[in-house]
Amino acid sequence: MGLKLGCNISTFDSTTAPTDMFTAVLDQALAAERAGFDVVTLGDHLYATPGAPDEPTMEVYTTLAALASRTSSIQLSAMVTSNTFRNPALLAKMVTTLDVISGGRAVLGVGAGWFEPEHDGYGLEFPTVTERLDRFEEALRILAPMLRGERPTLDGRWYRVHEAINEPRVRDDLPVMVGGGGERRTFACAARYADHLNITCLPTQLPAKLRALEARCAEADRDPGTLEVSFATPMVINEDGAKAREQVEQILREFGMDPATASEIFFFGTPAEVTAQLGEKVLAHGVDRLMVNLFAAGRDPDVITLAGHTLAPLVAST
Repeated sequence: MGLKLGCNISTFDSTTAPTDMFTAVLDQALAAERAGFDVVTLGDHLYATPGAPDEPTMEVYTTLAALASRTSSIQLSAMVTSNTFRNPALLAKMVTTLDVISGGRAVLGVGAGWFEPEHDGYGLEFPTVTERLDRFEEALRILAPMLRGERPTLDGRWYRVHEAINEPRVRDDLPVMVGGGGERRTFACAARYADHLNITCLPTQLPAKLRALEARCAEADRDPGTLEVSFATPMVINEDGAKAREQVEQILREFGMDPATASEIFFFGTPAEVTAQLGEKVLAHGVDRLMVNLFAAGRDPDVITLAGHTLAPLVAST
C-alpha cells in the first residue's frame, strides 16, 4: 500500500482528562479512516512540542498498537520515530509487531531526532547534528534489512547486531518513510534505504528540495520514480475563511512567530482556498502526496472529516 494522504494526530493534550486522551485520539483516527485518509501518523515525543514539559503526552508505539486494534483499514505510523530514543533492532521488532497486530498496516516513519529538552529530561544522549545523522544512517542499515526478513550482522560505531532475527512478520515489504528536509544527509538516507520521503520545508523551498533529492537519487543509482515523495502540510481548514486565519495566527503566536508570515508557512482558509493553494504551491511541482497537520483544530473529528473530503479527491486525481 502506498501513502497518498496522511493525517497527523497529536498525542499531547492539556485540555482532555488523562482517562479520556486515548478515546479522543481514537475518535480522530476513526474520523480520518472514514474521511479518505490512508495513513494516520502520531508524533514521537516525550514532551509536548510546542507546550510545557508537563503537558500530558502519550508514547507513540503503545498508542499506535491500541489504534491498530480499533481501526480496520488505515495505515499507522509515527511522524517520525526519533532514532535517538530506541535501539534500531528493537525498533524493527516494535514496528513489525505493530504490523502483525494491524494485519499489515504499519509504516516505519523515522528520522534522526531533534528536540533536545526531552532528551535532557529522560537522560537520553543528544549528540551533535552530524553525529545524529551518522547514527541515523547506521540505524537504517539494521532497520531496512530486518523489516525485509533478513538477519543482518553489523559491528558499527554505535550499534551492533549479530544475525538479528525479526519474527513474526506478515510481509517482506513493510514501508520505510524517512522524514525531514536535509538536502544532503537526510535525502541521501531516503534515496538509499526508504520507500517514502516526507519533505519538511517552506512551500517556496520545495522546488529546490526536489532538485536536491534528484541529485541524491542519482548518487545512489536509484530511479527517483521508485521513491514516493510527500509534502509535510501545515493546514487550517474551515468553512469560514476568516476563522481559519484567526486560528493560524494564534498558532504562530504560540510558536513565537510573526502572524504576518501565515501565508508563507500554512495552507489555510475555506476548502476551495486550500485546494487552490495546494495546487499552486505543491501539486504544480509534481508532489501529489500530502501528510497533513491540522494542529489543535484537528482534535475535532469534524475538522478531520472536512479536510479528508476536501483533499482525498485532490490527491486521487493526480
